[in-house]
Amino acid sequence: MRKKLAIVLLAVALAAGCAEEPRFSATLTDPVNVDLSWPDDDPDAAGRIVEYTTDPRGAYTILRFVPPRQTAYRHPDLMPETRFYYRIRPFYGAVSDAVTVSGPAVGGSAGPPVSLRTSGQAAAPAAFRAEPAPEEMVRFSWADRSSDEDGFLVEIKKPGADGFVPIEVSDPGTTSAGLASMPGEAGASYRLRAFYYGPASPVLDLVSGKDG
Repeated sequence: MRKKLAIVLLAVALAAGCAEEPRFSATLTDPVNVDLSWPDDDPDAAGRIVEYTTDPRGAYTILRFVPPRQTAYRHPDLMPETRFYYRIRPFYGAVSDAVTVSGPAVGGSAGPPVSLRTSGQAAAPAAFRAEPAPEEMVRFSWADRSSDEDGFLVEIKKPGADGFVPIEVSDPGTTSAGLASMPGEAGASYRLRAFYYGPASPVLDLVSGKDG
């Protein structure tokens, strides 16, 4: 009979000023799959960023931008017998109206840039447009109206879906992005969010088990 997996979970406080999101948890459901969960306790958040690293002194890798209603994420196929560090961060920002491919641009024209953190919808991207591109791509373009964004998120609402979910992130200061069209996305709506990061959660430290 296989011995019970040894799981080490440590909550490690981040640098001073980091706000704690309670009950962020990680569970090793089998040797190489981990389930992360957190409470939906920030009504102002546009969603959360799930991140991990195997080096606590190194940079974190983004696993997924998740929409506000989502409170769980599975990180599959981990490297066996490896220590992983996880954290989540809320993100906030102003979002454009929705467009369809080849539809008219939305959001008016660009003006002087304003702070995303204090100006609300006035900092939303302007002139957001989605157009077909070669090789079954969709090309997005916009005018940047925010002065302090951490990036831009293209969000999609597929036909029949309940809401929008993030699908592509672009660097701050950019004004275009391209995505390959996927099955089930014909007739989808898109919108663009200028976003900024909120404070990170405590870090969860987990050791994966043996594979097989």
